[in-house]
Amino acid sequence: MAEELARLSAHLDEITRLLKGRWRVGQATGFLIQELHREANTLGSKSSALELTNIAVEMKVAIEQMREQVQNLE
Repeated sequence: MAEELARLSAHLDEITRLLKGRWRVGQATGFLIQELHREANTLGSKSSALELTNIAVEMKVAIEQMREQVQNLE
């Protein structure tokens, strides 16, 4: 799970960098959000603890909200 958490962190850092830039971020950010969703799914499926599964579900809800916001940027 540490590997997935590291990738999640890296994707979030890249999204932050893109959003601070002055160019169109829709496509690149959309791809990174897709990757965040994939990592959240992996974390949820690897988790044996109910609390971690619930956190993964909450992450996916937040990621979907991010996806909607990025679509508004385009």
